[in-house]
Amino acid sequence: MSVQTIERRILTIGSEVRVSGGDVPTITGHAAVFNLPSEDLGGFTEIVKKGAFKESLSRGDDVRALVDHDPSRILGRTSSGTLRVKEDRAGLAVEIDVADTQAGRDIVTSIRRGDVSGMSFGFRTIEDSWRTVDGEEVRELKKADLIDVSPVTFPAYPDTDVSVAQRSMETWKKEHPVNQSLGDLIGGLEKTGVIEKCSEPVPLSVLKAKLDMAEAE
Repeated sequence: MSVQTIERRILTIGSEVRVSGGDVPTITGHAAVFNLPSEDLGGFTEIVKKGAFKESLSRGDDVRALVDHDPSRILGRTSSGTLRVKEDRAGLAVEIDVADTQAGRDIVTSIRRGDVSGMSFGFRTIEDSWRTVDGEEVRELKKADLIDVSPVTFPAYPDTDVSVAQRSMETWKKEHPVNQSLGDLIGGLEKTGVIEKCSEPVPLSVLKAKLDMAEAE
């Protein structure tokens, strides 16, 4: 699906932000980690797939580095070479040659003191998909335009940042009512031990046989 609204996610698992260098400090870290389920975002979890930002980065989108996503506190920019972003094996790797401004000096001090330890990214969803796992909705972010990256003060998920994904989830539920109810049923049966948890889809014939056996007991 194509969505124009900017979404933001803050990495709370596997977060790393460091400062190195002398006269021109460099902030490094990962703004996103691939294939790692997020915390509950309000009825669903989210997984960023490897390659999600490949097209955006290859196209040379002009990405900004900001403090707390505040455009008035800019730290670097890809078009000027002061921000470098790439996909590596772990996720979305970020290097920022920090501007010698009040905002830049403040964030460097805060990171060195350990007061700021999180990274975040702003994006527009180009393609996503949904599935039900153990009765819970899971969103996979497959393709996105990268807008900005940011060292962040608060590792939390503001409700406004997930409203786009929640609308996407509701649309998916309406378009796949059978898949949704089957997913809920299978998840419930797994939790109660009627069927074992499987990484692969359960054929309907197998599910029906399991249900018949459970009813006969």
